[in-house]
Amino acid sequence: MTIRIAMWSGPRNISTAMMRSFEARGDCHVVDEPFYAAFLAETGIDHPMTAETLASQPNDWRDVASQLGEAPPGGQPIVYEKHMTHHMLPGFGRDWMRACRNAFLIRDPARVLASYVQKREEVTLADIGFVQQAEIFAREADRLGHPPPVVEGVDVLRDPAGTLSKLCAALGIPWTTTMLRWPAGRRATDGVWAPAWYDAVERSTGFGPPPQEIPLTLPEHLQRIADEARPHYETLVRWKIS
Repeated sequence: MTIRIAMWSGPRNISTAMMRSFEARGDCHVVDEPFYAAFLAETGIDHPMTAETLASQPNDWRDVASQLGEAPPGGQPIVYEKHMTHHMLPGFGRDWMRACRNAFLIRDPARVLASYVQKREEVTLADIGFVQQAEIFAREADRLGHPPPVVEGVDVLRDPAGTLSKLCAALGIPWTTTMLRWPAGRRATDGVWAPAWYDAVERSTGFGPPPQEIPLTLPEHLQRIADEARPHYETLVRWKIS
């Protein structure tokens, strides 16, 4: 039986590095943001490399959900799905999640915004996924009867082995030190949008040092978004693996 892990993150976290880490296990097939094209097709939002993304994936969420239920192409016992929470629009079905062990990757909203606007200047609360992440978390906690696993990106960077070993235990899979290192470069499993977003992770061979926790001063319009996002972030941060 295939173990399917759905990792729910907002943008500008260490989500791609986490995908690299799980792929480095050797027993795990990874899936990169499978609902991205469906999200773009439904919303009409313009992102970097929109046309290429739409051409590379199913544009209907039903087709995506069906594909996610298929056996991994290499026969691996684990599938790791990297999901962006803001891709899960209200009209997209959620029943497929029942086949997954859902986990959540979080980051302070002010730091998400400071990073996001370096790639895409226009941003709204919906773009950074905190509201959606809290909704998916609440749905999964209600289904399970207890909170699902939560990890904070900065904790992974501070102590990769310690944090990832606890995450693996919470997911019911063995921990392996192979998750700490990977070859540099692009992967066939990366989405076609990699040239627009993955420059740093393509140079990486492991988790980098944690960023300096210097105070951030955001422009007023970004600070308003950060303030709106913070209660949703705090809903999850109280349950994080530490």
